[in-house]
Amino acid sequence: MSAESTFGGASTLFPPIGTLEPGLVLDGFRLDERLHQGGMANLWRVTRVEPLAGEDFPLIMKVPRIKGGEDPATIVGFETEQMLMPALKGPHVPKFVARGDWTRQAYIVMERIGGASLRPRFDDAPLPLDEVVEIGIKVALALQDLHLQHVVHLDVKPSNIMFRPNGAAVLVDFGLSRHDHLPDLLEEEFSLPMGTGPYMSPEQVQFVRNDPRSDLFALGVMLYHLATGERPFGQPSSVRGLRRRLYVEPVPPRAIKPDLPPWFQEIVLHCLEVKAERRYQSAAQLALDLQQPELVPLTKRSEKLSGSGLLKRLKRWFFALGAEPAAQTSVAAQLARSPIIMAAIDVQHATPALLEKLCETVRRIVQAEPGARLACVSVMKTHRIGMDELTDKEGKSVHVKQLIALKAWARPISRALELGDGRLTFHVLEAPDAAAAILEFAAKSGTDHIVMGARRASTLRRYLGSVSAEVVTQSACTVTVVRDVARAI
Repeated sequence: MSAESTFGGASTLFPPIGTLEPGLVLDGFRLDERLHQGGMANLWRVTRVEPLAGEDFPLIMKVPRIKGGEDPATIVGFETEQMLMPALKGPHVPKFVARGDWTRQAYIVMERIGGASLRPRFDDAPLPLDEVVEIGIKVALALQDLHLQHVVHLDVKPSNIMFRPNGAAVLVDFGLSRHDHLPDLLEEEFSLPMGTGPYMSPEQVQFVRNDPRSDLFALGVMLYHLATGERPFGQPSSVRGLRRRLYVEPVPPRAIKPDLPPWFQEIVLHCLEVKAERRYQSAAQLALDLQQPELVPLTKRSEKLSGSGLLKRLKRWFFALGAEPAAQTSVAAQLARSPIIMAAIDVQHATPALLEKLCETVRRIVQAEPGARLACVSVMKTHRIGMDELTDKEGKSVHVKQLIALKAWARPISRALELGDGRLTFHVLEAPDAAAAILEFAAKSGTDHIVMGARRASTLRRYLGSVSAEVVTQSACTVTVVRDVARAI
């Protein structure tokens, strides 16, 4: 349905329902209480009159405000959300329940996420750095999950982020979003920047709506604001004001709040690069850096204490006049170019032959993925009960020794592929269960592919099970197992 037909017929579409008020039953849903009245939609707490098996969560109904005179883009945005929400799954989006036809009453019924949005926390900014980082990790993981479903949100902002009781971030309001496999009604019907001023990426200002890195720019804006108490690009209200971010760099966070560490500024300014190809290439890569800040490679971004000078601004302004962002084919295509590959290496017990085979396998896989990030992981097993020896007989740190061994294993790969710019990281995990530690790291980092070794089967291993078998059966991503045929254990 086009914006014109919907908007033009608004006066005749809704009379069968009449005024919405508490107690009204609409398509089997009873309106209990109006929770919010916004400029574009009203939110109602609703109850299904005849509950369905398995629907054991609270419901909310979103109803567009249609009285005539509205911006047609608002109406098309609601159509977009109605079309897109049934395709979304997982813990980082509300569960979709039902939608109403425009010919009678348009609405969306979905899971109600308890609690407030992230918006109130911005009133208290600047926040402690630990809290800012925790928020960033949770939102980045939510964005990665959304992007893997072929969706770019395109309106990531504090009021569109909520949290479940277990802490998982939930993204809401998909009226401006774009799905690879669904029609983009907004792009088809309008030729103007779509988004919320402070958070729009440079490519959104240039009418590009299919780049997942736009969401990472918005997250960078939020991290900047939460840490400094200020918005990096202000609150522009015109297209001219929006275009300033194409050539004016934000004031570095540490110039506003000097106690912020260099690695945090590196991460934030990496998110806020004008050109999308210079930002993080996936939300998973951003989440990984936030979780392991001590491994973030520092560049000139981390040292900056002032914004761009007049000459640089003029140069950027000149090039921005006719600049066109690089064409994107799809969300999936972008994510495919920037996977996270985990090499899970048992540096303590694997045979030299297996370590060599793993090195060659990982090298080939990373070489085939020019934008890949390699995370080398080793698990230092600890006792479930009691104290562990943290040093060896010579008094050297066991953790450090394992880290050194892991780096030595990866040295041929690094040299052969010239991995730099944060594309190679090392992680020694301390845990009693190696398989569980590998699976947890993969889930938290958004790993796309795990490569690990497995020694030749024996009666003992068949009885006790193996780390590789457990990872293969429980992992949500691709797992490549390299087998050691040299000897059994």
